[in-house]
Amino acid sequence: MAIQAHLVELERKHRILESELHDALQHLSTDDLKIIELKRRKLMVKDEIERLRLAAADTLH
Repeated sequence: MAIQAHLVELERKHRILESELHDALQHLSTDDLKIIELKRRKLMVKDEIERLRLAAADTLH
């Protein structure tokens, strides 16, 4: 159950980062480095979500 709670939290963080990225892209004055950092963090969270999903699936089998 701890993995599931962690997944829920990571999915929440991913949505927040997606929203922040969307907002940053809407403003032309947003620094490119900030956009790159948001994309990097979003990808890291996505990768962690996938890793945990695979680990959870392995424990079920």
